[in-house]
Amino acid sequence: MPTSRPPTRRFTRDELESFRGREVPDLLPRGTGAAAPPVRLMFVGINPGLWTAATQTHFAHPGNRFYPALLTAGILTRRIDPSAGMTDEDRAQVLARGVGITNLVRRATARADELTAEELREGAARLRATVRRVRPDVVAVAGVTAYRAAFGVRRAAAGEQPGDLEGARLWVVPNPSGLNAHETVASLAVAYAEPARAAGVI
Repeated sequence: MPTSRPPTRRFTRDELESFRGREVPDLLPRGTGAAAPPVRLMFVGINPGLWTAATQTHFAHPGNRFYPALLTAGILTRRIDPSAGMTDEDRAQVLARGVGITNLVRRATARADELTAEELREGAARLRATVRRVRPDVVAVAGVTAYRAAFGVRRAAAGEQPGDLEGARLWVVPNPSGLNAHETVASLAVAYAEPARAAGVI
């Protein structure tokens, strides 16, 4: 029987600040090796925002366009509203589509520009280890500025990168945050569909 969806949360500024520095678990299949469901496409956020930390759900802020873009692109087949936290059915849908989610940096901040260059470089090393363990077909890093800093590729542009990441094809895609005013749900959907097609998700 479907889990009832929790009511949409509203947090005060002080409540959100109390989640600064918290971590959010990766949304990846449990288990390893042949017993684990395959991850065809792994999305990589920069780090959790405070709303994400509060709800323990990736890309959870109501202004974030990540899940609407996945739905528009056909990566997901039904709507997810994560602002109050994902239901078990939401998580199962993402994983069943062969999609996983992780972050470069684990600690939550109000803005990604609060992260240090060292944290981003350490995050790149941790991501490499995650990719070796999970073995996704395609990795899509959401945020070209963070990607450049993390991997030391100053002139990297959005799109498929010339080299792989531990055997996975590698894309850099736009950040879905509402702070990224240059993008819309439609433009994000186009960008996200490209690695999804390469991964066989759509």
